[in-house]
Amino acid sequence: MLVAGLIGLTLLAVLLGAFADEEWRHVPFLVFLPAFTAGIGTVRQTGIAAAWVVLAESAALLHRPLPAVSANVAMLSFSVVLSALSIVGCGIRIRQQQEINRLRSVSAALQRQMLRPLPVRLRDVTVDGVYEPVEEDSMVGGDVYEVVESPFGVRLLIADVQGKGLPALGAAFAVLMAFREAAQRERELADVAVALDEAVARYNAYAKQQERAPERFVTALLLCFAEGRAAELVNCGHIPPYHVRAGRAEPLPVRETGLPLGLGALADEPRVAEPLPSTAEGTLVLCTDGVTEARGPDGTFYPLHSRLRALAATPADGLAAALDQDLHGFAGDRLRDDVALLTVRTD
Repeated sequence: MLVAGLIGLTLLAVLLGAFADEEWRHVPFLVFLPAFTAGIGTVRQTGIAAAWVVLAESAALLHRPLPAVSANVAMLSFSVVLSALSIVGCGIRIRQQQEINRLRSVSAALQRQMLRPLPVRLRDVTVDGVYEPVEEDSMVGGDVYEVVESPFGVRLLIADVQGKGLPALGAAFAVLMAFREAAQRERELADVAVALDEAVARYNAYAKQQERAPERFVTALLLCFAEGRAAELVNCGHIPPYHVRAGRAEPLPVRETGLPLGLGALADEPRVAEPLPSTAEGTLVLCTDGVTEARGPDGTFYPLHSRLRALAATPADGLAAALDQDLHGFAGDRLRDDVALLTVRTD
C-alpha cells in the first residue's frame, strides 16, 4: 500500500513536470512525503518513504539539474536532512504513543481495582449505571461508587470528592477503602458514615503534611438493603436520590442531610440513618453534581427532575444509559466535572 502510494505520487510529479516550464519542478515536493508518513506510519515505513524520496530526488536532479551546482547540493541535502528528521520524529511519536497506551492500561487496571464494573447484582439488589471522569486520559476521577455484600445487608456508596479529576483521586481512594472495610465491620449504617468521616480527616491531615494540599470534603450517600428490614439511608451533604416508579419520578423525601465527610467534627448532632419508603416496585436514581451542574448552551443547569419524568417510562435496565445520553445531548462537550450515575433496583 505504501509502495504503491509512493510510486503513484512520484509518477504524478513526473507527469506534471513534463508539462511544466523549465523553472517549475514538482519532484522536489516529494521531500515532504516522509514527514507525512512519519505522522501515520511506522519507522520502517517512514524509512522506505525517505529512501524512495532521496532516490527520486537524485534521479530528477541528474535528469534535469538546476543551473548551479550549489543549488543541486542544497536541494539534495535538504531532502536527506528532512528525511532523517522524519524518521527520528516517527520514532519519538511511536514511543510517546506506547507510553500513552501503557498509562491507559495502568489506569484501566486501577479502575478495575477501585470501581467494580456495572451492572452488579448482589442478593436481590441490582445496581447499574454510568461513570465518566472528566479528565480525558483518566479512567478514575473524584466521583466514586461501591456496592458490597455484608453480614448486615447489601450496602451501597456513591460519593463526590470536592474538586475534580486526578487531584481528587487520593481522597476518593481513601473513602472507597474505608467503606469496604467499615461496611463489613459496622452493624449500624450511621457508624459506617462515621468511619468514612474519620478516613477523610486522616487523608486531609496526610495530604496537608506531605503535599501542602488543601483539605477536601466529600459528599456521599450510603444505603443499606437488609432482608426483613426497611432500606436505610445516610445523607452526607449529597444530592438526594430520586424514585422512578410507574412512569413517575420524584425525589425521595430525605429528612436528615448531614455535613459532608471530612466536616463531621463540626456537626452538633451525630449522623443518623433514616428508613426509606418502599422501593421494591421502582428504581432509585443516584448521581453526583456532575449531572445536576452540567450546563446547556444558554448556561442553564441540567433539569434532572423534569428529564427523569420524561424518561420515567424507560425500562429499568436502560434508564441509566438513556439519562446519560440525554445529559450529553443537553450539555454537549460542556461537561466540566466527573459524572457518576447509578440506578438501584430491588426484587
